[in-house]
Amino acid sequence: MAKKTTKDNKQKPVANCDQLEEPITNCDKSVDISDIENMIFSIRGVQVMIDRDLAMLYGVTTSRLNEQVKRNRARFPESFRFQLTEAEREEVVAICDNLRSLKYNPSLPYVFTEQGIAQLSSVLHSPIAIEVSIRIMNAFVAMRRFMIQNAAVLMRIAHLEKHQIETDEKIDLILDKIEEHSPKLLPEQVFATGCVWDAWTYISDLVRSARQRIVLIDNYVDDRVLSMLTKRSNGVSAIIHTRFNEQFLTDLKKHNTQYPEIEFIQLPHRNHDRFLIIDDKVYLLGASLKDMGAGLCAVTEMSIAPEVILGMVG
Repeated sequence: MAKKTTKDNKQKPVANCDQLEEPITNCDKSVDISDIENMIFSIRGVQVMIDRDLAMLYGVTTSRLNEQVKRNRARFPESFRFQLTEAEREEVVAICDNLRSLKYNPSLPYVFTEQGIAQLSSVLHSPIAIEVSIRIMNAFVAMRRFMIQNAAVLMRIAHLEKHQIETDEKIDLILDKIEEHSPKLLPEQVFATGCVWDAWTYISDLVRSARQRIVLIDNYVDDRVLSMLTKRSNGVSAIIHTRFNEQFLTDLKKHNTQYPEIEFIQLPHRNHDRFLIIDDKVYLLGASLKDMGAGLCAVTEMSIAPEVILGMVG
């Protein structure tokens, strides 16, 4: 797993990391230890620096740096210098946006451990090689010192992160348990006389559960039914089949000027039973919707298709 190992543990951009093969003849004196620290990554459990960043610091091209290393292979065993895999390169690119150009480089980059970087000064014959190596070594030392001095804090942060994960898991478990024990919309429900609120909340939940349509077939409807249907979700159509009533039509007209339209269809004849259609389910109502709970009544989900009932009503 690759990660940046900056002091503040944040993923900071690598300085000048968009420079690929541009010749550099002089070391950038403005690059201090903190800048170098931001170029250090942790890959395969060791701290490393990418060849292109080292080339920038040493004032040479990346190809020149790697050529000198190849000429002195014996000085750079696998533990000093190794090539990233495709997966590791993807991880590095994900960590630092300024390294995104690595993704399009046809060749996989090499990285150097602290020991490998120490060897570079002996194979790069330039006036600044020793000076740069010292600055890089100091950055590694400062990084280790910081890790040691703040080990307790870092462990505390790791503990808090683990605790937060465990807390989130417990919360999810509690929410699942609450959901399991929450009241469900039962296919059959009986309301004793006087249970007006229970009946109202049950029908309200039915209305909220609709995803496509609500159709009410009821001889006796008033403004209380309109209030009930305002609880439906956006985009859910509503149709009421009922008998003609001048007051209801007045209420419906006023309702439709402010809220999503509810369609009225005149019942062609008197119907004894009341039905509530929610999407593809049919519920038989033991009382008019406005009177549910006023007396002993029941709501029963039927197995019949809604179109059968609607065909009989028409």
